[in-house]
Amino acid sequence: MTADYTALDHWIDQHFDEEVRFLQALVRVPTDTPPGNNAPHAQRTTELLKDFGFEAEQHPVPAADVQAYGMESITNLIVRRPYGMPGSGRTIALNAHGDVVPPGEGWTHDPYGAEVVDGTMYGRATAVSKCDFASFTYAVRALEAVARPTQGTVELHFTYDEEFGGELGPGWLLKNGLTQPDLLIAAGFSYEVVTAHNGCLQMEVTVHGKMAHAAVPHTGVDALQGAVHILNALYALNEQYQQVTSNVAGITHPYLNVGRIEGGTNTNVVPGKVVFKLDRRMIPEENPAEVEASIRHTIAQAAGERPGITADIKRLLLARAMTPLPGNQPLVDAIQKHAQALLGEPVPAVGTPLYTDVRLYGERGIPGVIYGAGPRTVLESHAKRADERLQLEDLRCATKVIARTLHDLLA
Repeated sequence: MTADYTALDHWIDQHFDEEVRFLQALVRVPTDTPPGNNAPHAQRTTELLKDFGFEAEQHPVPAADVQAYGMESITNLIVRRPYGMPGSGRTIALNAHGDVVPPGEGWTHDPYGAEVVDGTMYGRATAVSKCDFASFTYAVRALEAVARPTQGTVELHFTYDEEFGGELGPGWLLKNGLTQPDLLIAAGFSYEVVTAHNGCLQMEVTVHGKMAHAAVPHTGVDALQGAVHILNALYALNEQYQQVTSNVAGITHPYLNVGRIEGGTNTNVVPGKVVFKLDRRMIPEENPAEVEASIRHTIAQAAGERPGITADIKRLLLARAMTPLPGNQPLVDAIQKHAQALLGEPVPAVGTPLYTDVRLYGERGIPGVIYGAGPRTVLESHAKRADERLQLEDLRCATKVIARTLHDLLA
């Protein structure tokens, strides 16, 4: 077995420059979401995979569904690699998402340049999570070139709706019966195995007042002042949330964030409408229905304290928390064993305050973990910030860990 691990590592080392170029090609095709025109990247990925004999099934989500969702195009990909007789062994899915938030400002490197400087690649999605398009693909290539499994199946799931919640990414593939794996490894970082994550409730709140000329403000009702009162009530909840702690290592307490606000028409007009969007992270122990009811109550109560102010509330997303499922232990054990051997340090099994697509597999009874190429923390990766980056040695290590893990699970 040890000889097989050495051979897998050697193959990955021999082909690592090629793997880096593969990742660069993926980063150089933008997938900013919004606007979410992601079908061109799926097409480019299909072409790159075909170069070494991987046929990617293209599964376009109907345009009407995508546009109603607030995006422009989604084509999800499945690559099926069966070994041995049909029905033999486990089916293991490897999932990574190609959609990413827009780059924003402050970059010192081209966000789509995939520039490599001193062993670090810079670019949007280098760390989250086009890097795992590369690590997963080259792990499977190494597995087939060296270990030549005789049973089971590996599926690559490259999907394009994570930033908006995943329902038209993995959720759509699963809902339509296009896949039903036995185990899942989803894109993550190299120094921990994530077995649980937070849930997320996103809501849009429209605060209504009455528009008026700023010279006669008493003839109107200021929606912005009403919104400020509601926001203060919501932010006050964060003090309460700090008293609620999770029992899952790596997850602390719930948190509420307001990430977007807009309203008014001009400086000389009392604003008649203000819209803001909030994000409430839920620890695994919380009940999502109770959380949503509490938020709605806080908003309604605060609005009612301001004469002439009303508030409409729209749920945008309810992503349930991921909790460990019975059956994920073989994944955890294999990844921890090989990551520690390659990194020279223990790799803990923890939770994360993020929310991911993995929950959609878990809701269908598919045990999964989060592991892939990346640093110790989201902060180090600069994900969703300027100069997102990936240490290439983390990519090399993750590719080896995944290849070894697949070898063990398909033996």
